[in-house]
Amino acid sequence: MKMVIAVVSNDDANRVQKGLVKERIFATRLSTKGGFLREGNATFLIGVNDEKVPEVLDIIEKYSKTRSKIVPNAIVNEFGSFSTLPIEVSVGGATVFILNVDQFIKL
Repeated sequence: MKMVIAVVSNDDANRVQKGLVKERIFATRLSTKGGFLREGNATFLIGVNDEKVPEVLDIIEKYSKTRSKIVPNAIVNEFGSFSTLPIEVSVGGATVFILNVDQFIKL
């Protein structure tokens, strides 16, 4: 058995959740916040048998899309003056961890 932990952008989270439910894959959804852009995410905890992992990954990949976003980039130059120059970063998509589960107990 595996534990799939998927961190997904809030923009994609509802679609990912609907895709998992449609395929009868049960997940726990947690509201989380990223450290770099400090934007909201959803973290899915999904316990599945080993053979279902590729199906779960396909669903997450299908509904989690990357996109570009312009964010301010704070720069302090050698004279100590501060300015912000916008930079383009890639956001969205999913970060997925797959862990072995030694034991599963439902109480």
